[in-house]
Amino acid sequence: MNKILILLSAIVLVSCGRTGIQTTTNKTNTGVVDTYNPRDFYNKKEVVIPMRDGIRLHTTIYSPKDTSKKYPILMSRTPYSSRPYGANEYKALISPNRKMMKEGNIVVYQDVRGRWNSEGVYDNMRAYIPNKKDGEVDEASDTYDTIEWLINNVENHNGNVGVWGISYPGFYATYSLLDAHPALKAVSPQAPIGDFFFDDFHHNGAYLLSYWRATAVFGYMKDQPTTEEWYSFPELGTEDQYQFFLDAGPLSNLDKYYKEDNIFWQQLKEHPNYDEFWQQRGIIQHLENIKPAVMTVGGWFDAEDLYGPLNTYGHIERNSSNYNTLVMGPWSHGDWSKETKRQAIGNVYFGDDISKFYQENIETRFFNHFLKGERETPNLPEAYVFDTGTKEWKTYDTWPPHNTAKETYSLQRNERLGQIATREYSFQEFISDPKKPVPYSEDIKMVFTPRKFMTDDQRFAARRPDVLIFETEPLEAPLTLAGDIMAKLNVSTTGTDADWIVKVIDVYPPDHKDYEETQAYLKMGNYHQMVRSEVMRGRFRNDFSNPEPFVPEEVTQVNIQLQDVFHTFKKGHKIQVQVQSTMFPYIDINPQTYVENIFQAKPQDFQKQTHRVYNTSLIEFTVLKP
Repeated sequence: MNKILILLSAIVLVSCGRTGIQTTTNKTNTGVVDTYNPRDFYNKKEVVIPMRDGIRLHTTIYSPKDTSKKYPILMSRTPYSSRPYGANEYKALISPNRKMMKEGNIVVYQDVRGRWNSEGVYDNMRAYIPNKKDGEVDEASDTYDTIEWLINNVENHNGNVGVWGISYPGFYATYSLLDAHPALKAVSPQAPIGDFFFDDFHHNGAYLLSYWRATAVFGYMKDQPTTEEWYSFPELGTEDQYQFFLDAGPLSNLDKYYKEDNIFWQQLKEHPNYDEFWQQRGIIQHLENIKPAVMTVGGWFDAEDLYGPLNTYGHIERNSSNYNTLVMGPWSHGDWSKETKRQAIGNVYFGDDISKFYQENIETRFFNHFLKGERETPNLPEAYVFDTGTKEWKTYDTWPPHNTAKETYSLQRNERLGQIATREYSFQEFISDPKKPVPYSEDIKMVFTPRKFMTDDQRFAARRPDVLIFETEPLEAPLTLAGDIMAKLNVSTTGTDADWIVKVIDVYPPDHKDYEETQAYLKMGNYHQMVRSEVMRGRFRNDFSNPEPFVPEEVTQVNIQLQDVFHTFKKGHKIQVQVQSTMFPYIDINPQTYVENIFQAKPQDFQKQTHRVYNTSLIEFTVLKP
C-alpha cells in the first residue's frame, strides 16, 4: 500500500430531482445565515460532448469566475439528471461539499448515456468490456472520452481531474477507474453500487421488495434527449406498505403496475439467479491494477449500498498498489453530503457535526491533496471509521484492523448466546406463515427506500413467536466488533425452500436515557438497536448461480456473511441475535415450497412451514483486541 503521508490528526438518491435554486441559504453552527450565491462566483456552460461512437452526452460545466489561478476539474456522472437545465439556472450546491464550492473547482455534471438530456440507449448497470473492439463502448470509454474533451476544451484547468458520486453516481465513479484517463488523479466512489445481485434490489439472492417502486426509475426507456421526466411511479392508494404488498400477493400480481415496456422489471423476472446477465453487470471483479487515488465512502447504516463500498475498497486493496482509503461513518444513504447539525438514524443519536467534520477534514483534504497538490495538509489514514457504539472516530492502517481475532458464540438452549458451545443436542423451532410475515419495521408508511429501520428497535420482533432470540448476560466489559460477522446455521424445514435472516442487536440497559429523536411511543431503556442484519435465500446456500431445494426435515448448513460493523457493545449492554425467515416487505416472501422462479410463483405455492435452528449453530464475530 502506497501512502504519501499519514494523518496525524484527525433517493431516491442525492442528486435526483434537484431544481435550479438561485441562492444557497444555510445556517452555520454559529447561527449566522450563509447566503452564498453560486451565481456570483461561477460561470455556467452547457455543452454536448461526442463519444467515440458519435453519441452526444449533455454536460454542464461550472467554472470559477476568478481566473487568477488554475483549478482542477471535478466531475460527477449521473443517471438522475444534471438539473437544472438552462444557462441561467444554477445548482444550490456545486462540488461535493460547501467548503470545496467556496474554495473553487471547475465542476462538471453529466447525464450518462440514454438518460435525461443525453443521447443513446440506457443499459442499467452497463457491463464493462475489458478489451473493446472498434465501435464498442461502455461507461469507462464514455468517461475517458469526456475527460479527454474537457482537458482539450475547458480553459484555466491545472491538468488534474477528480470524479465523485453517491449511490448510482458512485457506481459511475468506480467505473472511471477502469481504463482510466491519465489526467484522472483522484476518485471517490460514495455508497457505490457494486453488484445488483447483492446491492439495492437483491441481498444474497433475495429480492428486496421495498425497492420495487424504484423500478420505475430504471426500467422505462426514452428515445430522445429530454429535460422532463418520462417515467412515473405507480399509484398505490395507501400509505400502508406492509398491507399493500400483503394484499398484492405473489410477485406476478405486480405485473399490472409494470408492463412489458418496463425493461428492468422484465429483467428482474427473467433472471432470478446469479446468471451471466447479473455477473456481467458486477463491477467489483474488474477492480485490479487501479492507478488513481481512491477514497471509498459509505455509511454503516446504509440499507441501499453497504455491500458496494466495503467490497469496492476491499477488492482494490487486494489487487492494486495505489493509494486506497476507506471512510465509514454513522450514516444512512448519502447522509455525509448533508449539513445536518445532529446526526441520528431513526431513534439513535450519534453526535453533532459529523458530516461537517467529514466534508471539511476528510473529503476536502483528499481531493485538495491529489488535485491541488496541497501537501502541507496531512493525508488520510488507510481506514477512517466511526465506532457506532462509543460514537467516536477511529483511524487504522488497515481494515479490518490488524489486532482483531475471531470469537465464536453458539446459539444455545433457553435463548442463550454464549462462547462455550453446549454438547447437548437440541433445537428451537418456529412456524413461518407467508400470510403473517414478520414486518421489518413497526412504522406504517410508504417509503421509497428504507433508512431508519437500520437502527430500529427490535423489541417488536423479539416478542413474536416466529422470531428466535439468543442473548448474552449483561457484559462485564466492553466488546468491540470490527469486521465481518459470519452466521453458521444448522437448520431444517418441513418445506423445500426458506429464507434465513440473522440480526445482531445491541440491547441497552433499562436506565438508558432518551434522545431528542426518540419516537414518542418508545423509550431507550431496554432498546433493542439493530446493529446489522442480513438474509440468505436458502436455495442459494451453496451456489448463487445454481439454486437447489431443501430436503424436508434434513439438517442443512446455511452460512450467512453479514456485512462489516464497527460497534462497541458497552459494559452493561447485551448482545442479542435474532433468527427469522421473513422481514416484510423489505424482503419479498419466500413461498417455502421450491419453485424454479419465485417471480412466477402461484398463490398455492406459498405454504406455512416449521423451521428449526439447532444449537450446533454458531455466529462468528470479528473482535477488536486491546
